[in-house]
Amino acid sequence: MSLARFPRLQRAGAWAAPLRAAAAGAATPSLKKLAGRWLLRLASLLVFTAAWQYASSTRLHLGFVTFANVPSPADVFSSFVTLAGSGKLLPHLGSSLARVFLGYALAAVVGVALGLAIARARLAEDLLMPPLELLRPIPAVAWIPLAILMFPSAEASMVFITFIGALFPILLNAILGVAGIDSRLIASARSLGAKDRDILFEVVIPGAAPSILTGLAIGMGTSWFCLVTAEMISGQFGVGYYTWEAYTLQNYADIVVGMLVIGVLGMSSSAAVRQIGRALTPWQAPN
Repeated sequence: MSLARFPRLQRAGAWAAPLRAAAAGAATPSLKKLAGRWLLRLASLLVFTAAWQYASSTRLHLGFVTFANVPSPADVFSSFVTLAGSGKLLPHLGSSLARVFLGYALAAVVGVALGLAIARARLAEDLLMPPLELLRPIPAVAWIPLAILMFPSAEASMVFITFIGALFPILLNAILGVAGIDSRLIASARSLGAKDRDILFEVVIPGAAPSILTGLAIGMGTSWFCLVTAEMISGQFGVGYYTWEAYTLQNYADIVVGMLVIGVLGMSSSAAVRQIGRALTPWQAPN
């Protein structure tokens, strides 16, 4: 792999040689292996759909669980086609996507910055960790009444709920990523003349990047979860609002449509974050 895409590695001193070697030697999985994995994943989805179809069509009853009123995949697909053809889907998708990505972007910037500061400076840890640890166990749904009181609009309150949901996974993974770096790497870089700024950008951030990217992927999933909860309570548009409205109207197939749309959006968003992460960390061998 060419290092032309990584000018900081090219400009770094001798202490950065291990990073350059790792970036140049990162392995690339074979196309045959990737195709086999994707076929296996597709087969698992087909098996899941077939089991769902069987359970709903036979009105399967398993102890305390019954599928008598669960819509079949065919009913759900028909409802999705009707929704997509009516033109109502795009406004819901647009509202949810805008809220998620705004809240998530704010959480990514704040979470990574705070995580680096807390992990690298004892003063920041002593000042910031106690209130953050106090707020972390509070579920996002518990923030909704306070968010409505704090912000002048429902839109801003929903973005805030999304921000809160994504913040703590990103923050904690950033802290753990920096804490897991071998202190000998930092000491070696310092002994070879690296300055604090160089150590931060060439040792600390690359070393913590896998953990940070894991937090970003988890944060994307939790941001969708929290957004849907907020939309159910105070939204007027959005996938969560559509799902809750379908429940109040007892349109069971539409409920499942909303659930699956949320699942696809959350899965796609997390996958996009992981792909971007792999592109930004070429020194990490792909799975």
